[in-house]
Amino acid sequence: MLEGVLLGLETALSFKNLLLVVAGCLVGTLIGMLPGLGPMSIIAIMIPVAITLGDPSAALILLAGVYYGAIFGGSTSSILINAPGVAGTVATSFDGYPMARQGKAGKALTIAAVSSFTGGTVGAILLMGFAPILSSVALLFHSAEYFAMMIVGLSAIAAFAGTGKVTKALMMTVIGLILATVGESALFNAPRFTMGLTDLQSGFSFITLAMALFALPEALYLVLDPRRAESDGKNEAIKDLRITRAEARAIAPVVARQSVQGFLIGVMPGAGATLASFLGYAVERNIAKGEEQEEFGKGSIKGLAAPETANNAACTGSFVPLLTLGIPGSGTTAILLGALIALNVNPGPRLMIDNPSVFWSVIISMYIGNAVLLILNLPLIPYIARLLTVPRNYLIPFILFFTMVGAYIGQNNATELLLLVGLGVCATILRFADYPLPPLLIGFILGGMMENNFARSVNLTDGIAFMYERPMTLCLLIFGLLLIFVPAYRRRRAKALQKGVALGD
Repeated sequence: MLEGVLLGLETALSFKNLLLVVAGCLVGTLIGMLPGLGPMSIIAIMIPVAITLGDPSAALILLAGVYYGAIFGGSTSSILINAPGVAGTVATSFDGYPMARQGKAGKALTIAAVSSFTGGTVGAILLMGFAPILSSVALLFHSAEYFAMMIVGLSAIAAFAGTGKVTKALMMTVIGLILATVGESALFNAPRFTMGLTDLQSGFSFITLAMALFALPEALYLVLDPRRAESDGKNEAIKDLRITRAEARAIAPVVARQSVQGFLIGVMPGAGATLASFLGYAVERNIAKGEEQEEFGKGSIKGLAAPETANNAACTGSFVPLLTLGIPGSGTTAILLGALIALNVNPGPRLMIDNPSVFWSVIISMYIGNAVLLILNLPLIPYIARLLTVPRNYLIPFILFFTMVGAYIGQNNATELLLLVGLGVCATILRFADYPLPPLLIGFILGGMMENNFARSVNLTDGIAFMYERPMTLCLLIFGLLLIFVPAYRRRRAKALQKGVALGD
């Protein structure tokens, strides 16, 4: 291991590779800030550039920098204009955007940057020390376990609902699951619920749905409620950049927990940063107590730090199955796998033996890349936050422009614009009716993955016996039930105590 680390340092610290790390991080951050342009799109574009480098280590260092740079920068649009164009930063908007509305955009961006840096750095340390061990653990997870993991994610839906909104959140989750069924069926490989439209054969686009649920309703809100366009603490948003000691102490345990949890979720093939960020947010809200729990969704610093830490740690963790097993842990790492194969590098158990410079240089470059991202982003925060000094009435055309462009680029199909408008109007009505929209998107994202894994499990076992015959699957399903009943029990107990106090008075 020591020889590998020294070899990785020698390769990653060469002048050429240092420039590639900086270039990849810069490009990824800028792309991540633009709603609708995620890491998959830019990595696909960058692959020809990486292949021309000739050196597999340099190519993977560049593409990896673009990958975690895009996730790092994706928080900006989520926080400032509530337009999460990358699935891994959807949970960031739950508390990041309310903080920006309260005049704390600078502080929110600082917390996001520091949390992302910590999550990515801890993930790189864990990757270096435990990659061979974790690769064998990852092999224990099959379709049945992934199905159970999706159930756990959906069971934590109460974490995204405020007091008295659990029923509404469950309704939104069901709608999300329904939307996820549009398109080709995983069980029968045939189109369904497409109403004869070929454009719906591949289902709804995540980008279109995310923009319709978050960005478009915000623009319509600005039009329908002129008071929201008035100044609301923008000057403080630019000045208030520092994290106080009390805030640092509050988020420190959150960052520590989610660095490890996010990394472990990223290790599992198919899970990725999206599931890690949602579960991170859900776990932190469920373990919070009293007033802290009620702050989630209203501008909680813990609610912002949790998903930002988890998604960056998961990005690093996703390199474990890629490098040690040759199994892509997400759609983005699937593209990276294709790039490695194009460079005549075969990822797998023998990668550390046959191409140690590739394996260790990528890990070392992650340390450097996370430091570069922090150095690039922290000085830019005051200038990025100045976006809020623009009168909100003037922001409406820009929000609509990026929303339309992001939806169109996602599928290169004009039908997406019609779907965007229709879904956006429906989302605005639901928002006026005080229905939480995040559970809908969570149901949509997890629904597709859950169905695919359920279909594979049923085909392998000829039934649903896998739910109780596989111990790990059974444990995960029981954990999902606990996530449903424990918060309900805590609420009932709190109400009973309040009634007891009232009767005592």
